[in-house]
Amino acid sequence: MTDTIHFETEDSIAVIVIDNPPVNTGSWSVRKGLLDAVERFAQDDALTAAVIIGKDKNFISGSDLKEFGKPIALPELPQVIEAIEKCPKPIIAAISGATLGGGYELALGCDARLAAQNTLVGLPEVTLGMLPGAGGTQRLPRLIGIGPSIQVICSGKRIKAPEALKLGMVDAIAEGDLRPFAIEYAKTAVKNPLSEKSVAKDESAELDAIVKKALKAGKHRPQVQESIRLIKSTAEVDFATALAEERKVFQKLRVGEEAFALRHLFFAETNAKKVINLKEATTKAIQNVVIVGAGTMGTGIAIAALKAGFNVTVYDQSKSILVQCKSKIDAIYEKDIAAGRIKSEDRDMQLAHLELADHESAFENADLIIEAIFENLAVKQNLIKQIESISRPSTIIASNTSYIDLDEIAEVSIRPENIVGIHFFNPANIMRLVEVIHGNNTSQEVIATAFSFVQKLGKLPIICKNAFGFIGNRIYAAYRYQCELMLEEGALPHQIDQAIESFGFNMGPFAVGDLSGLDIAWNMRKANAAQRNPEARYVEIPDRLCEVQRFGRKTGAGYYNYANGIAEVDPIVTDIILKGSEAKGIERKEFSPEQIIERVLLTMANEAALLLAEGVTLRMNDIDLVMINGFGFPKWEGGPAYWGAKQETLALQQKLHELAKVTGVGFNQGDLTIFKYLTKSA
Repeated sequence: MTDTIHFETEDSIAVIVIDNPPVNTGSWSVRKGLLDAVERFAQDDALTAAVIIGKDKNFISGSDLKEFGKPIALPELPQVIEAIEKCPKPIIAAISGATLGGGYELALGCDARLAAQNTLVGLPEVTLGMLPGAGGTQRLPRLIGIGPSIQVICSGKRIKAPEALKLGMVDAIAEGDLRPFAIEYAKTAVKNPLSEKSVAKDESAELDAIVKKALKAGKHRPQVQESIRLIKSTAEVDFATALAEERKVFQKLRVGEEAFALRHLFFAETNAKKVINLKEATTKAIQNVVIVGAGTMGTGIAIAALKAGFNVTVYDQSKSILVQCKSKIDAIYEKDIAAGRIKSEDRDMQLAHLELADHESAFENADLIIEAIFENLAVKQNLIKQIESISRPSTIIASNTSYIDLDEIAEVSIRPENIVGIHFFNPANIMRLVEVIHGNNTSQEVIATAFSFVQKLGKLPIICKNAFGFIGNRIYAAYRYQCELMLEEGALPHQIDQAIESFGFNMGPFAVGDLSGLDIAWNMRKANAAQRNPEARYVEIPDRLCEVQRFGRKTGAGYYNYANGIAEVDPIVTDIILKGSEAKGIERKEFSPEQIIERVLLTMANEAALLLAEGVTLRMNDIDLVMINGFGFPKWEGGPAYWGAKQETLALQQKLHELAKVTGVGFNQGDLTIFKYLTKSA
């Protein structure tokens, strides 16, 4: 046996202990050790049953993802599970902690599954561009049925022990210590392999609804479609044949482009939690959080902080807006209760920590104050001065600004080291992404505290340096600008949106603009008109729309007409666009979807390279996480920096050179070899 597996005995029971710190991943040494241990147990006539258990918190947290991009060394997991099923004596899985992917497939190969109270089970392979490849699609339906198996596998959901017991994914939950409970259970256990069970065919309307929902939620990605096909095959194909087909599909998917992209994001998110330059920084204690501004963003931030257990005060000068804020908070909690996401008693407990205030004394005892007011530098600066005149010297002041220079906001501060950016994305109570921005004077302690606070909200913090638009909005601004240039050159809004949505974005830029309100960007353009380079191309089309009060969905018309409640192509918009091209003497041309997508990707990759070169962020992975979690870039493409790293550099640079000529003055061409360098050094 290997060092990661210990073989122990207790009475007549073999106890096979998995010991592969820190989280018991299912590496080669674990598989080899398990196979040896099962063979040793099978040959020992004094032992009547065996228990497989994790040494510490986890059983097997999942397979080692680093193995999946290359040939997997023997023995592979199916061989281990086959040995368990062929063993003439019962083998029990005593699972605890994270028991996911290959870990739960190993448990499915055992004759029973016993769980500790802290257990999480699941088969999340589809979220990594694959599917369960060691019998998950074949054994789970034999345990819980076809419909529930599709729901579990296609969602990648992690399921807590009580729900797993209810579904039938585990046989029992230990009240106390798992090991003695499992040993006692094993003394009377019998052989019960799932491979010998049959599955009833299901042609019900309920199953059809489950399949449609799974396909929609999974964006009809290949791994979702294949998982459904394989799960349904359990009622029609013999076990051995279906198992071989599952392994064949798994082997193909795990080395596919999508799986590589999704593994890139998995490791990127893991690394995002490790901010090396903050490792030694101390953090301030945060308990009392004040949110200034009771609008949509402030309301969302308040809910996120309440659910994380903080004391929350929402401050606004308008009592009527505070009343609206409370009404929105109550409505969101009611919706969560109706969906089963929270219990009413937990809602009541959280809301007991909420206070609404229109008096400045709310700032006095705050540990953290987050301003979520409208985007105006002077107003934000006045607020900083107001807060600092009342709050304690240790209070951290965070701005939720999307575009305004954080250092300019902090210019009026008497304690600029306490000013930090915490940029939430709307809706703040749902969106995971949060950019944590440090200004020139922000202290390491404050940055570390803001980072820790965002993590406690259950969100994904990405640190960046103060710069226009930070990471996400800067790339988005460049992307939207290129799409506006294409309007002048020959494309129409619906053509661009359709191309981008077909690539995998949830919405194209013009549909997004209509949803958020075209007047917001219009006001910003007017405010920054004096700083605009007069030689740079400026697209007046969005201004012309706003001048006739076409602000988007809220006015019933923007880039599209919403008179019938849905977005429809509007001849008025087409006419405005055609006249805009004619006024500038631009000869319009046809754009194919492929040309639109390439121009968008080139623009995003170029801006990502500039962000890295300027030190706004030091990790290309963080750029990909921002664009995927905040702007709907399709996960299966890995992100704009990942896309850039995959391209042939010289060809990419030539295409960028051509794009620079089309874009004109103001286009700064980045060096995309930076992606290759960072990929190699990662």
